[in-house]
Amino acid sequence: LQLVASGGGSVQAGGSLRLSCAASGYAIRNDYCMGWFRQAPGKEREGVAAIDSDGGTSLADSVKGRFTISRDNAKNIMYLQMDSLKPEDTATYKCVAAPLHPCLVVPAPYQWPVIGRSEGTQVTVSS
Repeated sequence: LQLVASGGGSVQAGGSLRLSCAASGYAIRNDYCMGWFRQAPGKEREGVAAIDSDGGTSLADSVKGRFTISRDNAKNIMYLQMDSLKPEDTATYKCVAAPLHPCLVVPAPYQWPVIGRSEGTQVTVSS
């Protein structure tokens, strides 16, 4: 399974971005947990969001009310809609997929027994 993350960019605080995570080589199917994590320079990795096969979501407290995770199994794509962005959201974002239940943001997605992990897409939020 190959995952490709895209959609990053530079925005001002309060702006929005939508990240995509496209899967290829294997269908993400209806039983894979998918998630996002991020890492900023000099900071520890942080789990951001997770979504299970039924569309149930789990979000980190730091992004609740601002970020929305969704998936389209038919198109093999997962999304992260990021609104009301803050400078502290600046980081490299990566997506992962794992045969994991329950599908929660804790433990963080970078700790999952993943079957696929994307390269990063950079998000920069200026004040």
